[in-house]
Amino acid sequence: MKFTSDISGKEFPQREKVDASLVRKPIVDVIKKDHPDFDDTCSLAMTELNEYREKYIADFLQQELGQLDEMETKVVQALKDKTLISDNPDDDDDLANATFGQRVADKVASFGGSWTFIIIFVTFLLGWIAVNILLLANKGWDPYPFILLNLILSCVAALQAPVIMMSQNRQGEKDRDKAQNDYMVNLKSELEIRMLHEKIDHLILHQEQSLIEIQKVQVDMMNDILSRLEKK
Repeated sequence: MKFTSDISGKEFPQREKVDASLVRKPIVDVIKKDHPDFDDTCSLAMTELNEYREKYIADFLQQELGQLDEMETKVVQALKDKTLISDNPDDDDDLANATFGQRVADKVASFGGSWTFIIIFVTFLLGWIAVNILLLANKGWDPYPFILLNLILSCVAALQAPVIMMSQNRQGEKDRDKAQNDYMVNLKSELEIRMLHEKIDHLILHQEQSLIEIQKVQVDMMNDILSRLEKK
């Protein structure tokens, strides 16, 4: 069996029918914006009700947060499409799409902040000093006060610092992406919980109405039985 929706005028299976009396008032108010004649005597399909629930959530976000930005719009769209929005900024695709300079900066920052680099660099400095002072009796290519060594250290520091900053900026972008992703996931979870409460309330109201109808039928049956007994 099918019924005709009072909102769209389309036919839907009977199992999709929802009486307007079972819909919560905030959702009814949203429906009335598009269909002013919608009242408790009307009915609509469950799919239509879900669409207005999503619209109610979007209106709620606009009231709470003002104009929806790209993230809130993405969350609402994910709710409509029933898709996931969680993402990992550190996944392999991000590494594969990185430029050669970005990969080099990450490698330099990773190596420059390790004990391996510290040990190698300290060994190089001690070796440089030992060769010039001990082996060459301070008459080698860089005698004390090691002007050439200071020049090399200055060049290394001048080149290493901006490369490490490039890697830090790249990591900062990843952290911002993670924070935005966490925000969207938390917002979607909150809205889904809100929708879940809405559906549970609808089920409770529907069950209460069904129980009332069953009780009415039982009362009618009892009255019918009593009337038959009285006639006998």
